[in-house]
Formats: sequence, C-alpha cells, structure tokens
Amino acid sequence: MAIRKNKLRIGGRNARRSAPGAAHADVHAASVEAVERPRRRGIYLLPNLFTTAALFCGFYAIVQGMNRNFDHAAVAIFVAMVLDSMDGRVARWTNTQSAFGAEYDSLSDMVSFGAAPALVAYEWALKGMGKLGWIAAFIYVAGAALRLARFNTNIGIVDKRFFQGLPSPAAAALVAGFVWVMNDYGIDGDSLRWPAWVITIYAGLSMVSNAPFYSFKDVNFKKSVPFIAVFAVALGFGLVAYEPPTVLFGMFCLYGLSGFVLFFKRLASGRAGPLISTQPDTDIGPGAKDAEDASGR
Repeated sequence: MAIRKNKLRIGGRNARRSAPGAAHADVHAASVEAVERPRRRGIYLLPNLFTTAALFCGFYAIVQGMNRNFDHAAVAIFVAMVLDSMDGRVARWTNTQSAFGAEYDSLSDMVSFGAAPALVAYEWALKGMGKLGWIAAFIYVAGAALRLARFNTNIGIVDKRFFQGLPSPAAAALVAGFVWVMNDYGIDGDSLRWPAWVITIYAGLSMVSNAPFYSFKDVNFKKSVPFIAVFAVALGFGLVAYEPPTVLFGMFCLYGLSGFVLFFKRLASGRAGPLISTQPDTDIGPGAKDAEDASGR
C-alpha cells in the first residue's frame, strides 16, 4: 500500500514538471498552425456591386459599338458615369472602404471611360480614316490610362476642389455624347470624321493636362439654399428629360472648356504651372482626392 502511494506521488510530481513544457508545445503548435493557415479576407459586397454594374455598362457599350448600335452604347456609358459616382459614396456612407475596392474601381473606369468611348468613336467615324483614326482612339485610351495612374499616385496631393485634368467620365461624356447627338439627328459618322477626330484627341489630351476642373466637392448639400436654387435644379431635370443627348452633350462641352478658361486666367496672373505635366499643378494646392472616387474604398 505504501509502495502504491509513493508511485502516485512520483507520478504526480512528474506530471506537474512536464505540464509547462506541454503547454509551451501546444502554444507553439497553435502559432505554427495560425501561420500556415492565413486568415481569409473577404470583400464588401454593396459598393462593389455598383462598380461591377459600371463595368458591365462599359462592356455592354463595347459590344453595342461593335454591333453599330451607337445609341445604346452611348447611353450605357452615361449610365456607367452615374454608377461610378455612387460606388465610392456608398462605401463611405456604409464604412466599407477597402484597397480592393479602390483598385477595382480604377480597372472599371479604364473599361467604361477609356476603352469603351474610344471603340465607339472608332466604329462610328474614325474607322474610315485609316491610321489617323486608330491613332486618335489610342491617344484617348492612353490619356485615360495615364490619368488613372496619375490619380493613384497623387492621392492626397491635389486640392479636392479641383480635378487635375479633365476627369475620365467627363471625357467619355464628350466622345460618347457627340456620337449620341449626331446619331440622334440622323447624321452619319462618315460625314463627321474630322470633328470626331478632333473631339477624341481633345478629350485624350485634356485628361493628362494640368487644367483645373471644378469638382463640386465643396458643395454642402446639408446647407440651406435659396428657393431659386431648387427651381434651377428642377429646370435642369426638365431640360435633360426634354432632349437628353443635346442637353447632356452641351453641358459637358461647357465643362470641358471651363478648366482651360480657368487655367489661362491663372496663367495671365502668373499663378499657373505647365499645361501638360505628370506632376500636380502647384497652384492647385494640397488637398484630398480626385474625380473617380476610387480612393473612397
């Protein structure tokens, strides 16, 4: 009986001595398992649904352009503009920003506002110009790509009140809007090759310029406004509903010229930098973010 008690005591001492080592081994094994099995990261669904819808509209515009349904192609590009303006805002409202969403938004913009408008313009009017036609389309696509790349590297540098260069959605609206208006009036693209060529080149170069285009980001929608402002908004909706192609194209033509008017105004006062540059215009000043809302996620 005494022998059994001694054995039990010895066994208990050995178990207590080995317990810290076993616990350390268990912790080490758990840490190794955690390293070997990385944590799975998901993506936010809601804002990326808007980005995916914008991407679909851009792809749909390409398909319709190849099928020579230019009205449908132009409308799809304008719908993509609306969706693109919403995805970043939805992400901020719902606190679902992510680096994945920002990169996905840039790729979507390249399709919807880079490749799609260039292909639609090429199929509508530029195709019959030979090398000059596809070179103009390429300049537009390259301008859109360079603008997105510059935006991604200049986040937090340019002033949020102004876009550095023409935003790619506005450039797409110039090209697609011109096709939409002329097609709506029954004018064939073959008779407007040179105007289409000039607008495509202008939109492409404007995107990589340093001309400051007003962003409307400092407009406070929570602030009270005069009664006439509400009436002006209602009037604008009425005009767009009455003649969508003409009114929308006219609006974006004015916007596409406004940046250069402001640039030359600053140039006259000696406060403007170079018109074409890969660096931000120093007169634009430090600030927040760019047009496409890509950094919103």
